[in-house]
Amino acid sequence: MLTLVVGSLPSVSADAATPSSGSVSDTAPTTTWSAGPFTVPNTSGTTGTVNCSTPQACDDYALDVSVPAGYDAGHSLRVDVKWPDSAADFDVYVLDAGGREVAASASSSDPETVLLPAVTASYTVRVVPYAPLGDSFTGTASLVANPADPPPSTAVPPTYGNSSAPDSIADAHNAGEPSIGVNRASGAAMFQAYTSTLKVTYDSAGTATWQDKSARAANGCPQGSTTSLDPILFTDPATHRTFESQLAGKSALTCYTDDDGETWTPTGGSGINSGVDHQTIGGGPFASGGPGPITSYPNAVYYCSQDIADASCAVSRDGGLTYGPAVSMYSLLDCGGLHGHVKVAPDGTVYVPNKGCGGHQAVAVSEDNGLTWTVRDNPSSTPGDSDPSVGIGAGGTAYMGYQNSDGTARVAVSHDKGKTWLYDQNVGASLGLKNIVFPTVTAGDDNRAAFAFLGTTTGGNYQDSATFDGVWHLYVATTYDGGQSWVTVDATPTDPVQKGSICTGGTTCGKDRNLLDFNDVTVDAQGRVLAAYADGCTGACATGGAQNYDALASIARQSSGNTLYGAYDAVAGGGRTSSKTKRSGK
Repeated sequence: MLTLVVGSLPSVSADAATPSSGSVSDTAPTTTWSAGPFTVPNTSGTTGTVNCSTPQACDDYALDVSVPAGYDAGHSLRVDVKWPDSAADFDVYVLDAGGREVAASASSSDPETVLLPAVTASYTVRVVPYAPLGDSFTGTASLVANPADPPPSTAVPPTYGNSSAPDSIADAHNAGEPSIGVNRASGAAMFQAYTSTLKVTYDSAGTATWQDKSARAANGCPQGSTTSLDPILFTDPATHRTFESQLAGKSALTCYTDDDGETWTPTGGSGINSGVDHQTIGGGPFASGGPGPITSYPNAVYYCSQDIADASCAVSRDGGLTYGPAVSMYSLLDCGGLHGHVKVAPDGTVYVPNKGCGGHQAVAVSEDNGLTWTVRDNPSSTPGDSDPSVGIGAGGTAYMGYQNSDGTARVAVSHDKGKTWLYDQNVGASLGLKNIVFPTVTAGDDNRAAFAFLGTTTGGNYQDSATFDGVWHLYVATTYDGGQSWVTVDATPTDPVQKGSICTGGTTCGKDRNLLDFNDVTVDAQGRVLAAYADGCTGACATGGAQNYDALASIARQSSGNTLYGAYDAVAGGGRTSSKTKRSGK
């Protein structure tokens, strides 16, 4: 369940918390309370504002924090709310002394967790019984030490050149939720947003040429470019086949191309019974020991999506033409947050990340070609508002990048298919980044990966459209030592991607959801990183004017520095753009 609370929340007269107030300090760092049982659901948050006007619609706890100056440099205020029945659901909102929301956790996770800077302040912790099922809850507020981050990488920072679709392309300014793949045989980048599939090629100087190659009846795909309830694109790096899909209820309108969009082939689209939201397509080798391909196409293709009570994946063994039945990856008893994009390891292990599984972010993993799934969490993480992302190295190392509940950019590494996680760290701290959205990860050699995201140095509630004034850029963090250290750079240093708030609350959002829900990142045959994003600040906004809520199709392509394939480090400078941004339609 996703909600967004806009502006100040109304006060509530009744307060059933026991006790009704408490405090934490550097010498007494923990306080607890409880309330309930609750029997009446309060789902008003789905409309944009929580309504607390009826008895037991909300429960308030007054919390005072008293700490020395500078204490927040190494500590955070953590609020956890948990309940016995994992099928129930409570949401948490934290209000400052003026009644304005400063943090929230309104997923389906149990517990719900909020992280705030550890500063002296007075708060109201508001718990809303979204689906209480007769449960009571227990709340805990604690001052906790922040995990120590290793020093940033000493590697030479890579740089990026940017290009955008020209205005002659119909959907150039309608590119929220972009996805990207590269045909490593032709070198063409394939970019999908809304109903348009765009082909982007680069000359020897790195100059980009954008072409519309959308799937339509005229080029073989009658169902193409007709609707867009979550568009998605995937290019298999080994077979060079590109899939584009539009969600259509419990099915998908999907076609594929083997010639960069010149011609398209229609497919069955998805498995039965697939979900209604958040579709993703991916592919890679089959795991050994199970059923393999039934045609000459060598790789498996996976279609995953979520429904109200669960999320499922279906596998195609004929190159994406048809799919077997959709198999549940998890239910609401396991995970409540939205899932990210499916990725397949070189040994056939399949990963689907999720932002909220039992109080942590996690991956659903299948080691038998999608027949069975296991949820494996990262215990260092807390649920966030953006989908996490996984990139898989050539030797099977998994890199998970995510937005933590305090808004920071964190990444962790697993060498055992998500059973344990190493080197979990904040890769935005060296640049002072306080909030990030849209994490996306790719990898090359087993010890090399890139983590792209939108970030801002402004802290606080980035979804507060009335007061948040942060300036957002596209950042890319890169590791060359297996995730032990990362070097992070601003890939759009002279050109903001957004000014002000960015809403990640779904359909309750206003105009600040112009970028929609995610970005994407990939690598080309030489290991150059290409990050697809929608540019929300164009024209006069990009040169100092007001935010204009655009969504211009854009790609940041690595232009210098070592790539994600060490074999190409010696020729890293060839065919690159300069670091100066190159934009059309700006």
